[in-house]
Amino acid sequence: MLSRIADSLYWMSRYLERADGTARLIEINLTHLLEAEDALPEAAEWKPLLVICGHEPAWAERAGGREMTGARVTEFMTREPKNPGSIRASLRLARENARVVRDRISMEMWEALNELWLRSEERLERAPGPEYFRFLRSEVARFHGLTVSTMMRGEAFGFYLLGFFLERADMTCRLLDVKYHLLLPDLSLVGSPLDYYQWAALLRSISGFEAYRRKHHLLRPIDVAEFVVLDPDFPRSLRFAVDRMQQALLGIGAKEATSEALAQVAELTRLLEKSDASGLFQRGLHEFLAELLERISQLHESLREEYFEAHLGAAACGS
Repeated sequence: MLSRIADSLYWMSRYLERADGTARLIEINLTHLLEAEDALPEAAEWKPLLVICGHEPAWAERAGGREMTGARVTEFMTREPKNPGSIRASLRLARENARVVRDRISMEMWEALNELWLRSEERLERAPGPEYFRFLRSEVARFHGLTVSTMMRGEAFGFYLLGFFLERADMTCRLLDVKYHLLLPDLSLVGSPLDYYQWAALLRSISGFEAYRRKHHLLRPIDVAEFVVLDPDFPRSLRFAVDRMQQALLGIGAKEATSEALAQVAELTRLLEKSDASGLFQRGLHEFLAELLERISQLHESLREEYFEAHLGAAACGS
């Protein structure tokens, strides 16, 4: 497979998953603000979303000292033309990369993604509300369902899975880290209704609240961390994402003896397998998640060097 084809498949799925993750964050935050009994200052409610998505520098440059409000942050993260990480930008780049690989994806996939882009642009003519984010999540899920049921298995599908699960693992790490460090402003609030709503909101943002409650009766931070990081059966856990990346690399023929990317995924697997919930907090959850984020970044660089670098001197869609 040509490097530019692999690169476009990888970024197509990454950008779609990024748009989905951003939509989930905003939607859950809007819902949380309606449910929570203990209100925080508006800026404190919305700053964590910028931190999670890495948008703080772009926001600081764009905002020009203006007050941070929910409406402004939502606008910035959804359709701001000068924010390269906005939902609109992610969907545009996903569509551009899909156009490059139209002969490697099914007709149903292309039609679904093209329709998603067009309908999203129509809806973004007005200020986005909760109904837009529900629409986006539903359409991205439909695209992934069509992919699983219509795309040929092989190298192309493997690169699609690599982008999809690497982006999901990165977002899950950021979500949990920000909840642990930023969302709870005062240790005295541990166990309070605000604490409960924040952990519940985190689980709902990854569609994991019902699955978590089937395994645990109480909403305890240690159990939530174990579920989100280590559960091998939950589709949005770190362990699940790393396992699927390993399978994808093996599926495209990577060998651990010669592939740095596969060796890194294997090391990530060993790190997660030997971890448990109590160990996460004894070591420091923030430190553990920071290490995982660094390893995920290194994995991306290894994938770039091994599979995509051959054409990055040209203007690649994902660069």
